Amino acid sequence: RGPMAEQDWALEPGWLLSPAGRPYLDSILHKYQRKVFGLLERPVLPPALAVPTVTYKLFLAGRSGVGKTALVAWLGGTPAPPAHHETLGIEATPLFWPAKPRASGRPVLFQLHLWDCGDGALRKFEHLLPACKEEADAALFLFSFTDRASFEELPALMGRILGPGDCDIVRMVVGTKYPFVGSPWGCHITPWREDCTPGALSAWHRKG
Repeated sequence: RGPMAEQDWALEPGWLLSPAGRPYLDSILHKYQRKVFGLLERPVLPPALAVPTVTYKLFLAGRSGVGKTALVAWLGGTPAPPAHHETLGIEATPLFWPAKPRASGRPVLFQLHLWDCGDGALRKFEHLLPACKEEADAALFLFSFTDRASFEELPALMGRILGPGDCDIVRMVVGTKYPFVGSPWGCHITPWREDCTPGALSAWHRKG
């Protein structure tokens, strides 16, 4: 499918930069940079602007070096590590983002818990995978556009990570280091489908 038409969007586009959304944007910024929140912290809003918080847990999986930690940093508005270092265990990062659903007149505050676990640690310590999947809403499977093998092994990775009892966990495929996106290292996100084959990788490259 092509890009979604604006009328199909679930969230009100541009709301966060509007006068009504500006106080919510200010609550997650400090000197025009994203605030880094601890696991027990949250944005402070005046009582009159209090909104419901919608929480999701997202588990990131992928071979070492595909960009899991860099993706978390990019989403959180913090600098990405200058050099690759294997994540030794689980790193849980809270991310807040205000938005206004089109079907509701009231904004909401999304609270995303991003769980990043090093692939080596995940293979070595059996208790890490159940902890990452516990109450997870979605699993983000990463591959790098500069590493074809990381794409071709996605089905095996999914089979290793998710079992028959994990049907409620949404699967998303995230391609990093995409050369045609305006971010510093680029990304391409799509829901996983059974027809996602290595040929799709070449098709994505041809789009540029």
